[in-house]
Amino acid sequence: MTPSPDTPSQSALNWLLEEDNPCVRYLALRDVVGLSPEDAELRAARHAAHAQPNGPIAAVLDAMAEDGYWVEPGPGYNPKYRSTVWALVLLAQLGASAQEDERIARACRYIVDQALSAGGQFSAGGADKPSATADCLQGNLCAALLDLGYDGPRLDAAFEWMARSVTGEGVAPIADRCAPLRYYAGKCGPRFACGANNKLPCAWGAVKVMLAFAKLPHARRTPLVEHAIRQGVDFLLSVDPATAGWPSGWTGKPSGNWWKFGFPVFYVTDLLQVAEALALLGHAADPRLRVTLDLIRAKADGQGRWPLEYDYTGKTWIDVGKKKQPSKWVTLRALRVLREEAETRLS
Repeated sequence: MTPSPDTPSQSALNWLLEEDNPCVRYLALRDVVGLSPEDAELRAARHAAHAQPNGPIAAVLDAMAEDGYWVEPGPGYNPKYRSTVWALVLLAQLGASAQEDERIARACRYIVDQALSAGGQFSAGGADKPSATADCLQGNLCAALLDLGYDGPRLDAAFEWMARSVTGEGVAPIADRCAPLRYYAGKCGPRFACGANNKLPCAWGAVKVMLAFAKLPHARRTPLVEHAIRQGVDFLLSVDPATAGWPSGWTGKPSGNWWKFGFPVFYVTDLLQVAEALALLGHAADPRLRVTLDLIRAKADGQGRWPLEYDYTGKTWIDVGKKKQPSKWVTLRALRVLREEAETRLS
């Protein structure tokens, strides 16, 4: 693809399209340029991202055990942030695809077998312990599995539980221990109530859930899912997102991490991911999101690049750059959101 004349946004896109980071190049072609899935350049870029020797995708996959897990067998929540859950979430954000490498499909099947309960809950305790579910885990894995190319009835069940857990439809209270489907101490009630947030709605979890719903194709959004989406949008826009003024159960004030844009994004969430979820759900032009989008734009430098402010250096399988320095990954995240905004305003 031939670079276009430079404006700050075009300069940043040209930077992302450079050959030195095939993963970023592929995702920029797909999500910012908007090439068709059947486009030959896009397909070649996806292959290059997987084939890069010692590249990010290869580094994560090379650490996988033959059976499809990382570090130790089982549901894969611990140890953070190298075990199976986090490796799959990371691979999805790197643009990995089961179409390119059979190991990815194997790992997806493994986590579903080990961590997805009969009721549709992804559980940190294993498939036989649905009580160890949480919105952030559910949303992260539902989104990651879709992105990685896994599909099937069991994932449908996970989305159904996730929707019910938001709306409360068909889910019994914690105290009803005989109910086939109920809330638990962690995932303790509808509208994103979480025991880890003093039983108040958790916006970190809400963002993960809504991002997963945003990735679900429209044709597969049942009335239950649509109801959950409406409730989630109402919750996230019940305050000005730029203030991060959602309930903060233990401290009484928002985490400062909301304003630190990073990569990868695990369960700690930032305002950029809030905007991403809402934009993908069609709310990029909502006036209630305007201040957040202005905040996002203000973080860019004169060349249209965004710095890395929150990272997992030394904690997961790859390092992605230095803090406070321009980051291709964070810039990619920001340009995705701003593209959605532009397209929404034109539609």
